[in-house]
Order: sequence, then structure tokens, then C-alpha cells
Amino acid sequence: MQALDLHHEDNDLTTDAVYGITREVPLNYVTRPSADDKLIENLTRDKHLVVYGSSKQGKTCLRKHCLEENDYIVVQCSNHWTLEDIHSNILKRAGFRVTQSEKRTSTGKNKIVASLGASLFGVGAKVGGETENTLGKETTTAELELDPADVNDVIAALNSQGFNRYIVLEDFHYLPLQSQMDFAVALKAFHETSKLCFIIIGVWLEENRLIVYNGDLTGRVVSINADTWTDEELTAVIVKGADLLNIRFTDTFMRELTRESYNNVYIVQDTLVQINAAGSRR
Repeated sequence: MQALDLHHEDNDLTTDAVYGITREVPLNYVTRPSADDKLIENLTRDKHLVVYGSSKQGKTCLRKHCLEENDYIVVQCSNHWTLEDIHSNILKRAGFRVTQSEKRTSTGKNKIVASLGASLFGVGAKVGGETENTLGKETTTAELELDPADVNDVIAALNSQGFNRYIVLEDFHYLPLQSQMDFAVALKAFHETSKLCFIIIGVWLEENRLIVYNGDLTGRVVSINADTWTDEELTAVIVKGADLLNIRFTDTFMRELTRESYNNVYIVQDTLVQINAAGSRR
């Protein structure tokens, strides 16, 4: 493939900043009807959303682009977590301080104590637990003793504070298989007995993985395939980046690159980084 690379003027942006891997939304981000539009359309339908696909196909960027940062909390899943760990980390990200209780659950495991403090000025309301008044400042602390394996306790804790943000579970595929299956069961309860909505992001190719784990999630979950990139969308990624860098690629090069990329946006982006690096060494 041959690329015609014309620099029209000086530009402070680097190829890595435009086409490289970034922690933020890429500068050449392109919206897709199959992903962005579908996610936005379903945000208000009171359903859980599952964003799935191969690695580096834009799953996390999709969430960051379509939602404001204060619309959600993010729980980064770990490969050794149990259902109790998932629930505890949801509470932590929601603002609770979680400590271990000396009391035991019916299964013999320790309960947890979830407490939430708030500083109120000129307000005499008491949420629960204990109230302390110091120089006109009232500190209210609510303590709840919970079974971390019981989804009903977690829902009650979040509802007690009026929590209404989306809960994003990133890297859901890192969880042990049993934990994924256990959470798929808990997810039905979150849908049935609360207004809480989850956005689950994972690397897999099956559209209905969570429904396979729990058939009762049928109709309660919307799946969004982040793997779907058309040739037109990939070309738009190339052109948008080229405009930012003040360069141009030939139509022939862009057609060949999109055809040879297997509709994988990471391959397109990385190829352009390497081409620019090779060109700068000449």
C-alpha cells in the first residue's frame, strides 16, 4: 500500500496523540449508529446495558463519549473477586465506607458495615446512626449492617441514600466464571426491585452471554456490539485524524487499509502510527 502524506502546515499534535492508544476519548473519535446511537437510545429504558467485543475496539471510549462523568460510577473488576467483593466495591464507589463486622451471615461469612457521612449546614435532619453538632455544622453518619452476598441489602443501602447514577462494571470478563454467573442472578434483582441500571463492559464475542448465565435476564438486558465497524466508519476515523494532523492519505491507501484491517479499528489506528513513524525516519 502507498500513502500520500502531504503536510500543509505546522501542527503541534503528534501521530500518537491522534491515532495512538489513549486513556481519554480519541481526538479522531467517530460515532457509530450501531454503538453510540444504540447506547444513547437505551439509556432511559430502565434496562441493563452490556457492551461487548474484542479488545481495543472502543468499548470504554463509547461509555466515556456518551455519558457525562458525573452520570456514573466505575467499578474496575478484578480476577479474584467474588459476588461479595463486587457488591462491596459498588458501595465503596457510591460513597460508602465499608468495614468488616464481627457478626456472621447465615453462611458463616462476616457481614459488613456500610457507613455514609455527609456534612450539612443549617439542616437538622438525621439520616441515621448518630448526629453530631459542631459550630453550626452537622455531621450525619448512617451505618448499615449488611450481608455483602445479599443483593437486597445492597439495593436497600443504595436506595437509602437516593443513589441514582449508572453503575459501570469495567472488565467484567476478568471476574472468575462463578462470580460472573452469580452476578447475572443478582442483576435480575437489581432490575426487579430497584431503579438502578448497570453498564457492563467485557471482552467476549457472544451477544447473550449474561442471558446464558441467567435466562431470566431476557428482555431486561440490551447488548451492544462494539466490534461492528463499517468501512465507511473506519475511513472516517482515518480522515478525521488526518485533518487534525494536516495530512492527507490517498483514497487507494484508505480503501486497502480498511479492507485489510478485518474491520478492526485498532489495526487501522496502529498501522497509521507505524506508517508515520517509518516516514519520519526517512
